[in-house]
Amino acid sequence: MARPARELESKALKLSRRERARLAQRLISSLDQEVDADAERLWPAEAERRFGELKSGKAAAIPAGKVIKKARSALR
Repeated sequence: MARPARELESKALKLSRRERARLAQRLISSLDQEVDADAERLWPAEAERRFGELKSGKAAAIPAGKVIKKARSALR
C-alpha cells in the first residue's frame, strides 16, 4: 500500500464507527458507477412478486436482526 493510502487508512480508523461506516459506504459506491439497465428494468416486477408471496403467506418474513446476526456469523 502506498504511503498516502496508509496515512488515509490510519486517519480513517480513528473516526467513529458511524463515520467509518459512512466513509466505507461512499467508497464502495464510488466503485460501482455502472448501472445495470436490465436489473433496473426488472427489479420493480421482482419486488412486486416477492411482496405478493409475503402477502399470500407463500414466503415468510425474517426479522432484520436475525438476518444481520446470521450474516455476521457467516463472515467470521
